[in-house]
Amino acid sequence: MDDKQRSRIAVMRSNGYGYRAIAGKLGISPNTVKSYCRRNGLGGVAQPRRKAIQFTGEITPCRNCGMEIHQVAKRKKKIFCCDKCRNEWWNNHLDLIDRRTFHTQICPTCGRGFEVYGSAPRKYCSHPCYVRDRVGA
Repeated sequence: MDDKQRSRIAVMRSNGYGYRAIAGKLGISPNTVKSYCRRNGLGGVAQPRRKAIQFTGEITPCRNCGMEIHQVAKRKKKIFCCDKCRNEWWNNHLDLIDRRTFHTQICPTCGRGFEVYGSAPRKYCSHPCYVRDRVGA
């Protein structure tokens, strides 16, 4: 291995290339590259090369605070700027939550119908009905 290859290994390693990729480009053994890198402090996990984020140019306001949100290409459109705004907005607009899983049950004690949300195993419409049926009062 000559000085030119050593300098190319250092540059390629800093750009995030792995041992095999460097060895393939330089035409030397991956173990040679690995040994050289470990001896000279270039070992460890190669840093992944990140692609630059592409913005669409579309700017939308946050639904809660109105702050500008720059939309990212090829991703789902952001509606809120942060989790705090998202939680605050949904807590103020509970009527817009789509609750589809209401089930109607009939209380065995009083015979009155009541709605249960989700798959909750409720049998009684209220605590007094539960006590009345359980104790028999």
